[in-house]
Amino acid sequence: MKTFNTKKDLKDCILEHKLNKKTIGFVPTMGALHKGHLSLIKKAKKKNDIVVVSIFVNPTQFDNIEDLKKYPKTLENDCKLLESVACDVLFTPSVDEIYADNVVSEKFGFDGLEHQMEGKFRDGHFDGVGTIVKTLFDIVTPNKAYFGEKDFQQLQIIKKMVEKHQLDVKIKGCPIFREDDGLAMSSRNTRLTKEHREVAPFIYKTLKKVKKNFGTKSVIELNEWVENQFKNQPLLELEYFTIAEEKTLETANTKFSNKKYRAFIAVFAGEIRLIDNIRLKNNN
Repeated sequence: MKTFNTKKDLKDCILEHKLNKKTIGFVPTMGALHKGHLSLIKKAKKKNDIVVVSIFVNPTQFDNIEDLKKYPKTLENDCKLLESVACDVLFTPSVDEIYADNVVSEKFGFDGLEHQMEGKFRDGHFDGVGTIVKTLFDIVTPNKAYFGEKDFQQLQIIKKMVEKHQLDVKIKGCPIFREDDGLAMSSRNTRLTKEHREVAPFIYKTLKKVKKNFGTKSVIELNEWVENQFKNQPLLELEYFTIAEEKTLETANTKFSNKKYRAFIAVFAGEIRLIDNIRLKNNN
């Protein structure tokens, strides 16, 4: 595995591969890697000649400075994991290398996707995401880029950005990778206390019951049921639960047979914020 921390060196490496007609798969990460990240890399390995992984904790997508400071950094272990799945190239730039002396986000329009769910609770978050992903795409120039569906809203926003800016990269969404007890894998899981880790799988159990009942119960009934479930869980605080249409991410009030829906949830386990989602089947 080759490791670069400057844009120039990475671009030179990629140019050499492209001159040799190699295709480039890209997996952008913020480090603290886990099996979910590795599953993305494995998918990229199957469909591309060369796989590039970036590790960069992007300051412009954090609305909470304490969350940024506490974000886990495990570069030595990350490198071992990347080598275990035969990653070809690792890019580990500094904040200065990416932003120079101007650590601010570009302003993006995502046709309203940014105003739903996460956008209501994390001011400026998706401008930060758009800024770093577009910057990395400009540097890496991948043929395909891989993102997990745990951050489904982010996935849809990146697809929209690629469409609106006419970027020459195919975005591939990959299924959520879960722990054995159902908890969606996340770098933040390592910060959970023992008590919160034990109760956190309740989030996915709740989503599975919503999926089971989506065909027979109304959206309003399901919303009320989820809220009541979390009232009985003192260690978990529900920030939001919503059933939304997959393409627009707009909150659903009724169900239509020609639309696809997902249930989205954000929960605080102590000070750690966990998100998850599940695709719903409409039997109407």
